[in-house]
Amino acid sequence: MEVSRIRALRGPNLWSRHTSIEAIVACSPDEADIAVINGLEARLRERFPDLGQLQTKGHDDPVSMAQVLAVATLSLQAKAGCPVTFSRTQATPEPGVYQVVVEYSEEDVGRLAFDLAQALVAAALASQPFDLPGAVGQLRELDEDIRLGPSTGAIVDAAVARGIPFRRLTSGSLVQFGWGSKQRRIQAAEIDATSAIAESIAQDKDLSKRLLAAAGVPVPFGRPVTDAEDAWAAALEVGLPVAVKPQDGNQGKGVTSNIVGKDHLMIAYQVARQFSDKIMVEKYLPGHDFRLLVVGDKLVAAARRDSPHVIGDGVHTITELVAEVNSDPRRGDGHATPMTRIRIDEIAVARLKLQGYTPDAVPAKGARVMMRNNANLSTGGTATDVTDEVHPDVAARAVDAALMVGLDICGVDMICDSVGRPLEEQGGGIVEVNATPGLRMHVFPSYGKGRAVGEAVISTLYPEGDNGRIPVVAVTGTNGKTTTVRLIAHLLASSGLRVGMTNTDGVYIGKRQIDSGDCAGPKSARNVLMHPDVDAAVLETARGGLLREGLAFDHCQVAVVTNIGLGDHLGLNYITTVDDLAVVKRIIVQNVASDGYAVLNAADPVVAAMAPKCPGAICFFAADRGLPSVAAHRAQGQRVVYVEEGALVAEQGDFAERIPLSAVPITRDGTIGFQVDNVMAAVGAAWATGIGWQAIRAGLASFRGDLDNAPGRFNVFDYRGATVIADYGHNPDAMAALVGAVNAMPAQRRLVVISGAGDRRDEDIRQQTQILGAAFDEVLLYQDACQRGRGDGEVLALLRQGLFGASRAKQVDEIRGEFIAIDAALGKLRPGDLCLILIDQIEEALAHIALRVGEAATA
Repeated sequence: MEVSRIRALRGPNLWSRHTSIEAIVACSPDEADIAVINGLEARLRERFPDLGQLQTKGHDDPVSMAQVLAVATLSLQAKAGCPVTFSRTQATPEPGVYQVVVEYSEEDVGRLAFDLAQALVAAALASQPFDLPGAVGQLRELDEDIRLGPSTGAIVDAAVARGIPFRRLTSGSLVQFGWGSKQRRIQAAEIDATSAIAESIAQDKDLSKRLLAAAGVPVPFGRPVTDAEDAWAAALEVGLPVAVKPQDGNQGKGVTSNIVGKDHLMIAYQVARQFSDKIMVEKYLPGHDFRLLVVGDKLVAAARRDSPHVIGDGVHTITELVAEVNSDPRRGDGHATPMTRIRIDEIAVARLKLQGYTPDAVPAKGARVMMRNNANLSTGGTATDVTDEVHPDVAARAVDAALMVGLDICGVDMICDSVGRPLEEQGGGIVEVNATPGLRMHVFPSYGKGRAVGEAVISTLYPEGDNGRIPVVAVTGTNGKTTTVRLIAHLLASSGLRVGMTNTDGVYIGKRQIDSGDCAGPKSARNVLMHPDVDAAVLETARGGLLREGLAFDHCQVAVVTNIGLGDHLGLNYITTVDDLAVVKRIIVQNVASDGYAVLNAADPVVAAMAPKCPGAICFFAADRGLPSVAAHRAQGQRVVYVEEGALVAEQGDFAERIPLSAVPITRDGTIGFQVDNVMAAVGAAWATGIGWQAIRAGLASFRGDLDNAPGRFNVFDYRGATVIADYGHNPDAMAALVGAVNAMPAQRRLVVISGAGDRRDEDIRQQTQILGAAFDEVLLYQDACQRGRGDGEVLALLRQGLFGASRAKQVDEIRGEFIAIDAALGKLRPGDLCLILIDQIEEALAHIALRVGEAATA
């Protein structure tokens, strides 16, 4: 078994909506059916009893080693606690070669599971041992290390439940919600609206205490200290017992409470110094430790935190009792689990000493042995929900504290006997405010009811009814994609929206190009969706990106499919037929939002057949309203766009909007058929986004097929009385559309300049000149700069083969170099001629033609 390629599908993809690992796996003839390998399944299950069911879709079909690998990868992740359920093994046209797809919740975990699954298979084949506990432990440890912690996870889960998209910006807890101009960001439980000043105040425990005291909030007395002796002096000033803590710490790190002697204080001071150079001593307040969570101006949760402790049984040592408590599966290291394991460190040893114990001591049965004084969950404490017990005055003091410091989300640490009585009545006080409070004690309390704190945070970021989404229009197809994308973006901009756009020419924010090259993939789309100056996104969605990584978004408001034709990289990535290609292209249709639209070319049966796969509504477009699919859609009162009596008509039920094609310059009064198709698609998409018809009309009138609006898309020049057309068409369907357009334009003599992309099939390259040769008097073949894997002259030979037989061309020339070919063609032109130049290097070739046109105009 040989694995030749592994890649991560990070969005909805060809196989499912799940994030997945996809691999190409080649199996030998014996490995194509594991039944012929004596005892292999038994050996696999001996090493991994929880291996999933090895069964093919046809039940009686043979199970390949590739499927074993898929099931093992999924099962190992599930064993490690990952929420994964999907895997698939698909045979390719190549005998013994399979595509293996396995869902992952964290990419690195999925990749590791795939490696471990290969090791499991190898061990079973060789009858060697396999360390299952070690493998599962590796996966679990990695998953806990990289997945979102409970605080961030609770907020993300609440966002997902509201339909708000999110993107993790780092391997830590920095997360973006929403898209474009509607984006918001959080870092753990801190939101983007929180000021650096408020955070700085919260980190300075002395300053925050002074501000709270000024607002009438009860706080313990204390002060910063300079060294250990000064700390003892401060303790005597405020009166024992005291607490020692870092002045700028968090999560209870370095905090020691209820210090009653100098020796204990000296140890506590040194512990605090491990976390900060700034130390403070304050009066220890007796009572329970409570954490109150304030979001905005409301108290949303409260919990009592109990210090880590063990209960003696008269048999086991304290060390053994701690180990037993730590065996609770809810306890782990760090913040990934509801509770944290108790540590026996120098603070714990000092606290035990005060109680007359050592770690090796055996406490009496029922004896409560405290392991430290502070009750932070991060040091092993437990949390009991008390939200429903909070007195209104206590809640008000917590909100006062948050507002005084200036925090949008605030964890208020309070010491008192009970939160059911006002603090002033019981001598309680607020000992600390936290700018990035942990949420796990409220979401997963050790005891009591979990609270919807993630929902409270999301409601602060997005009011009810706002899902943080901007209009996203995804466009795919074989031909017309880029022009359609540019036109849709222009129409949306005409309505006043700031538009982000990706296409094969680059990435644009408004009129500014921020990236160049072929940017029709998911990486460029994500960059647009992350840009804060984008109110709407129009994204060209190419086949390559869909196969390579999936979509950059979970849903789009509008999906546009222009057409599906020959020559669009057929033969690559196991896409060998037009139907295969349609399955890839329809991914965007399958991921339209339930309240969105798919805008589909009804004149293309392959595209029209995608309609049932759309979760949203359908808008059909076609020049001929008499097509059965269009007629049926009209009869049902659904949206259609068609052409009638020289006008474009957008119709739904009793509504109809008519726009004369004479008012749409790009169509040249409706004579350029493929541009009419592009306009219909763009109008359907703009209509689906909800912009007004006045903006659509204005946008259509101001969009021209020039170098600014649509470079490389039927750009027309006048050269010494001859018509020159530059276009980036590069497949047989594009050639046919271009021939139809130029045939509608008068000319005394017709010339065409063409090359061919080397990564197309031989028949596709030949077919281009078969089509063109029948429509042009002279053909200039040129070899472009990049042959894409072909040998020198190979593409030229295929192009020439296509001219045999059907060509009307009286002259065929071969030229090496695109610009040389352009100059040669221009040199042949006479007034009244027409020359179609099929360019390869878009920007450079257009600049060259414009230069020559300018020179001719001034000559």
